[in-house]
Amino acid sequence: MLNNKVHIQFITANADDVPFLLKLRQKTMNEHLSSAGFRTDDEYHLARINEAYNDSLIINVNNRQIGLIKLSRQKNNLHIRQLQILPEYQNKGVGSKVLSVIINKAKSLSLPITLSVLLNNPAKALYTKHGFEVIGENVLEYQMRYSVN
Repeated sequence: MLNNKVHIQFITANADDVPFLLKLRQKTMNEHLSSAGFRTDDEYHLARINEAYNDSLIINVNNRQIGLIKLSRQKNNLHIRQLQILPEYQNKGVGSKVLSVIINKAKSLSLPITLSVLLNNPAKALYTKHGFEVIGENVLEYQMRYSVN
């Protein structure tokens, strides 16, 4: 668990962050993508990294890059495109802290939050724990929503 001395920051990603984001994606997503039948080569990862890159926020803990949240403001909601945390920081409260910040932002804007998560990704449990509900499902992923009302 995080202690009170842990300082989380969100820093807008820039071009220099791409090597970190590639390693992060490989460490956090390869297993889930492979089992869902997706490619895991660098070209595929870089395409996903570059998608909506302006929405990319590096998650720093005590001045160390440990993850990414890609948060897009859409017309009627906030959408979490990607949330990735290095394996050594998972199950320590970082994801919960990040979601709490995003939920508070959504509440201040009176906007729901949406996201999609691969069927086999254990991150679904984190989202459910924080009040996200499954609103749809296809052969690859769940669509989830957090309602602010």
